[in-house]
Amino acid sequence: MDLGWIDWLIIIAFFAFSIGISFRYKKLGESGLSGFFLGGRNMPWYLAGLSMVATTFAADTPLAVTELVAQGGISKNWLWWNGLAGGLLTTVFFTRLWRRSGVLTEVEFISIRYSGKAAHFLRGFKSIYLGMFINAMIIAWVNIAFMALMEVFFDVHGNTLYIITAIAMVFVFAYSSISGLKGIAVTDAFQFIIAIVGCIILAVLVLNAEEVGGIVGLKEKLPKSAFAFFPQVGGAEVGKHFALSITAFLTYVGVLWWSSWYPGAEPGGGGYVAQRIMAAKDEKNSVYATLFFQIAHFCLRPWPWIIVALCALILYPDLSPDDQKLGYVMAMKDYLPTGLKGMLLVAFLGAYMSTISTQLNWGASYLVNDLYVPFIRKKKISISEKQDSLDESFIKENEETENKKLVQTSRIMTFIIMAVGLFVTTQIKTITGVWEFIFQCGSGLGLVLIMRWYWHRINVWSEITATITPFVVYGIIQYKRFQFEQTVTPDQLTAIKDSIWYFDFSYGVLLSVGVTTITWLIVTFLTKPTDQKKLQVFFDRVKPRGAWKPFGKTDNSKLLYLLGSWFCGIIMVYTVLFCSGKIIFQEWTEALQFGIVSILSFELFRRLAKKGELFS
Repeated sequence: MDLGWIDWLIIIAFFAFSIGISFRYKKLGESGLSGFFLGGRNMPWYLAGLSMVATTFAADTPLAVTELVAQGGISKNWLWWNGLAGGLLTTVFFTRLWRRSGVLTEVEFISIRYSGKAAHFLRGFKSIYLGMFINAMIIAWVNIAFMALMEVFFDVHGNTLYIITAIAMVFVFAYSSISGLKGIAVTDAFQFIIAIVGCIILAVLVLNAEEVGGIVGLKEKLPKSAFAFFPQVGGAEVGKHFALSITAFLTYVGVLWWSSWYPGAEPGGGGYVAQRIMAAKDEKNSVYATLFFQIAHFCLRPWPWIIVALCALILYPDLSPDDQKLGYVMAMKDYLPTGLKGMLLVAFLGAYMSTISTQLNWGASYLVNDLYVPFIRKKKISISEKQDSLDESFIKENEETENKKLVQTSRIMTFIIMAVGLFVTTQIKTITGVWEFIFQCGSGLGLVLIMRWYWHRINVWSEITATITPFVVYGIIQYKRFQFEQTVTPDQLTAIKDSIWYFDFSYGVLLSVGVTTITWLIVTFLTKPTDQKKLQVFFDRVKPRGAWKPFGKTDNSKLLYLLGSWFCGIIMVYTVLFCSGKIIFQEWTEALQFGIVSILSFELFRRLAKKGELFS
């Protein structure tokens, strides 16, 4: 891509501004673990919400949407649109509980909810598993997408791509480790605004290109099936109309969102979403932040990407299936004038950096707060216990020294995660393989993560069992697949693999969910419950609803109102999404119908949420 001087000026200004923000919040980041990992727990809802949205807007996201549209039209976006139910479940049922818990990380929750040595082990294990292992894979797939962008933008290949990626990661490490979460969140907001504006500009320019001819030309030159909003269920795929078997449809829409652990879509909340919830200034701000995230994630972002993806089908009809995702980048290269090329490149750099910075900070929070502090750091004198015999200035000086050491350790852990992420990047060949592994190895865990808030009988062995069992099921599935592949020729495998149960992703998920759920339920009733005193402290702090009768009164009548608001919220967000699409495609009658439903569902959502005390 040929960049003019104004493009380079925009890029340099972007990097300079990002570094400037990090130094602006350097003092807060150095105030201690809460300042470094939670921004002092004082974020307004819009900043926490924008940071969530920016994190999910990685460099690979527009490319993934482009590939989905090329394969199955607009309707194939249901492969990620189905996550709305789980996202709103977090907003309605779990956001206030997370904020009320007062923990620094999601993994620390284990220590306030469970008792015994097993809980201590589980906390340490999850800090490594999530903070290092899973985190490194996420960083790697984001890096692979970033490298694909650089390859098309600058026509670079081989080791040069890894060098560019390493330089980009070092820059992200620098600004994220200077300021901690608050600086990252402010930078996220800045980067997201640039990214979404840039994507909208690209969509308008490409849509109005002579080869496309605007909305009218787009609809004339593509088959009608490409514009279907809903997949074909139980039937054959026709043209660009995405088709799902009944089993697959029920799995995606009815099972995945509550049963499977996935980064950014953890059942019951978790990961960087929980981190932003706990960083919000109060419960109300945390609820607004997650609600804004769901609306922006599903309604604001998709259409600019989808428009460019549809246009790419016309502009680049000869792209191979493996290269269809690059249609988005090629449109950027071919249809943006000088100045806007720099802006769009900055938009993608911002999308990449916002995701990587969050993964580095989030992963380091686990390794420091849940591994280093409870397992590695030498036991220090308890200042609170010696308060009466120590001078006040000595206490303050000691606390400041400890905070500086912990922040320094956090920066070291951030660097280690960056290095491991770069190494894993060199080992991963396909993103889809990572997605399948994470989904299937988390299938069945979700229900425990939900029920541990609402049923006191869930214990640490329930969660350990639900964590380990999906790996066992996944291993068996892979072994059976390997055995089968040895008995057939490549041609036979291609011809019949879609009809074999262990080749179907949805069957694998259903099997894992079923086996895992039955196993952890059996283990729950065969093992001792959590210590009563631990549960009482948890109940008094979090004030959960549900099956907590032995520990105090719970107003479970409010749960029915929350359930209604959750259902209405799902309808509200989907109808806003579809209404926006119908307006873009100038289908006014259907746009009006979706608009009316969205207004009515919003009013019901608001009233039921108020009765359920969601915003109080």
